[in-house]
Amino acid sequence: MRYLPLIRTGWTWLAVVALLAACGPKQEGKPAGGQMPPPPEVVVMTVATAPLELTTELTGRLQSVRSAQVRARVEGVVQKLLFIEGTDVKAGVPLLIIDPRTYQAAAEAARAESATAEQSLARHKSLLEVKAVSQQDYDAALARQKQARAALAKAELDLENASVQAPISGRIGHALVTEGTLVGRGDSTPLALIEQLDPIYVNFTQSESEQFALRQAIRRGEVSASQQLRVDLVQADGSLYPHPGKLTVTEKSVDPNTGTVFLRAEVPNPKHELMPGSFVRVRLSQARMASAIAVPQRAVQMNTAGPYVMVVGEGDKVAPVSIQTGAMSGDQWVVKSGLKPGMRIVEDGLQKARPGSQVKPVTSPAK
Repeated sequence: MRYLPLIRTGWTWLAVVALLAACGPKQEGKPAGGQMPPPPEVVVMTVATAPLELTTELTGRLQSVRSAQVRARVEGVVQKLLFIEGTDVKAGVPLLIIDPRTYQAAAEAARAESATAEQSLARHKSLLEVKAVSQQDYDAALARQKQARAALAKAELDLENASVQAPISGRIGHALVTEGTLVGRGDSTPLALIEQLDPIYVNFTQSESEQFALRQAIRRGEVSASQQLRVDLVQADGSLYPHPGKLTVTEKSVDPNTGTVFLRAEVPNPKHELMPGSFVRVRLSQARMASAIAVPQRAVQMNTAGPYVMVVGEGDKVAPVSIQTGAMSGDQWVVKSGLKPGMRIVEDGLQKARPGSQVKPVTSPAK
């Protein structure tokens, strides 16, 4: 029995030796299988020169092309609403009925008065021809006839206005009154709002200094003015609204308070996706370069020395290259210096492209 501790101690040392052997140092830089990991895959683009549209991105606000507030033109109680809120209506379609009984009675009385005045004038005219009445009596009858006609016209107009019609075609909003509401007393009562949504305006401003710099660049021959001032709307996810617009208004005066110039574009809105009052990002094409180098905005990084891109060189090794950027062309930077045609830059996968490391370049997919 006294040999048992020694046997136990021997087994303990054997276990420790086995454990140390399993945890021993491996060869640095190699996995357990003894192979190096493959280089990380990055998306690259080849630098090339091409004609470019220079764009400016501004903030704008949407406005309906036509907007009409429907109001009551006569006094009375709303009898019935005839429209469905939030739907499209046509100009001239009845929207609601104001109790017409008072106006019907007034119109009938005016018709009777007008008929009496017409008969009186005809009688005075025949009597004037035989000198049975004076010219003064005839003139008085003529005046009464004209007054009766005017009163009839007003009575018929009031009766017509008891049926409120849509002044323009467009999308009508929610009703501002309900059945039983007294409208038209004092100021005319707003009843609903109609807005024409297709096309739609986008209003925006640009600083006068930017426009001056653009004019100077055109004079120096660095860029040429765009033949057609195209306007694109940038959606919330960064994509472009599928229907480009055109610039329709450029004011020739500068706002003294902001130093900006007012601009307006007209944009198609066939599906009514754009809503008046919304803020949007406006991409305005104002100039064109015959030949330039542009790189995606996401490929450009910044450090204390300025902007730079990661270039894939010989042996597919990555190195940073400083560049000088200029204007924007959509979501791309125009590169003034630092790059030459044929160079490959990392477009996607920058987090895997460390300076001096080797990568596996993959061509950028066509967009």
